Amino acid sequence: MAYNRQMNKTYNHSKGNKGEDVACKFVVSKGFEIVERNYRRAWGEIDIIAKKDNVVHFFEVKSVTSDYNETLGGHKPEENVHNFKIRHIRRMIETYLEEKCDGFETDFSFHVLCVFLNMRTRRAKVEWINDLIL
Repeated sequence: MAYNRQMNKTYNHSKGNKGEDVACKFVVSKGFEIVERNYRRAWGEIDIIAKKDNVVHFFEVKSVTSDYNETLGGHKPEENVHNFKIRHIRRMIETYLEEKCDGFETDFSFHVLCVFLNMRTRRAKVEWINDLIL
């Protein structure tokens, strides 16, 4: 049982890394400059931090494989950005702005990128949920 749990954890981590790689390419293709990736503190992580037009953009990336998505009957990755996660993201954004910017005088925006990975065809689709209010 523990072996199966470890395999699942490794698979999810690998899927998350692939999803973040796809998301980074997507963000750059939209004209953003990636400033940091996987900005971590004890209380959380921000997947991608980017800048465009003097605005700091924070991206949460949620990835699913198409096989997994079909098994769950259309599971939406953004459903994993729940209230508990949002509280951690809010705190992480506050920390980043205090550490690296001019605090809350800095213009910023928060987005969710949903990455759908098709492992069979080796293709991905990205849906961008833009300018969410925390």
